[in-house]
Amino acid sequence: MKALICREPGSFEYQDLVEPKLEPGYTILSVKRVGVCGTDIHAFAGNQPFFEYPRILGHELACCILETTDSNFEAGELVTLIPYFNCGDCIACNQGKGNCCERIKVFGVHIDGGMRQRIAVPNEYLIKSQGLDLDALVLVEPLSIGQHAVIRSGLKKGEFALVVGAGPIGLGLMEMARLAGAQVIAMDVNEARLAICSQKFGIEYGINPAKEDAIERLKAITQGHMPNVVFDATGSLKAINQAFQFLAHTGRYVLVGLQKECISFSHPEFHKREASLMSSRNASKQDFAQVISYLQSGQVNSSHYITHRFCFEAIAAEFKQFFLAENACIKAIIEF
Repeated sequence: MKALICREPGSFEYQDLVEPKLEPGYTILSVKRVGVCGTDIHAFAGNQPFFEYPRILGHELACCILETTDSNFEAGELVTLIPYFNCGDCIACNQGKGNCCERIKVFGVHIDGGMRQRIAVPNEYLIKSQGLDLDALVLVEPLSIGQHAVIRSGLKKGEFALVVGAGPIGLGLMEMARLAGAQVIAMDVNEARLAICSQKFGIEYGINPAKEDAIERLKAITQGHMPNVVFDATGSLKAINQAFQFLAHTGRYVLVGLQKECISFSHPEFHKREASLMSSRNASKQDFAQVISYLQSGQVNSSHYITHRFCFEAIAAEFKQFFLAENACIKAIIEF
């Protein structure tokens, strides 16, 4: 079978690999869709934390079962998977938080992932499609990232939620925050992205932080108090540091994007707000279930996210397109 391997930053190579064999506790999957994530783009660019080369990328998956040892599933069934393989016995796992396991192995990051024709995965991480098609199914994992961040933040109905970064994770965050009853504000330096937030996702408020009146606009929207919750979905050091000033008193700041460097902020400004700073990593099985429910009910529309499609055989040559702003890519998927 063919696999696409990231040999080193900036270098992809197709290679023939041995077919996976069915073993106890495992399922063999035929990969049908792979979503291209910011993690994949950063890995290709060489600036992804927790990463070693060579690596097969890909953790946003929609698959079809070929063989399984789990009686709850059958051949021909469509599935996605929770790609965060946890140890089961560390302090996080013992609290039911395998998403931030001490010894976590994320599929496509710490171990080889889904940019190959067939994969073998432990049965416990399989998630039934529940009637979702392949396009919706491949979005379950990235949307669950946003759902997890919303739950982590303790966001309440009627609160103002500022989402910094209108990429696919940020857009998913906005939808999850909206569905939780928040008043959502989008922030991005890209005016085209802000337009998408309004036109496709119904986000009423959009702010460009590069404009001089950004803070005044935030104050006007929030009746002078600033947002209750700020989510960073950029992973940009400049954006992360800048967004501390947007917090309301008693506000919560949730870091969803990942940055290699040290963040910095004014302690007095943070302290006087009695603000909370937290990270949100990956997602839980409960988050996956909630996102599937939203997709089933039509409260989330998968077609709003997918803007680009590539066949597996062409993706090595086309991958650099994801770096180009003029291509206006929100979510690209690889089709097998």
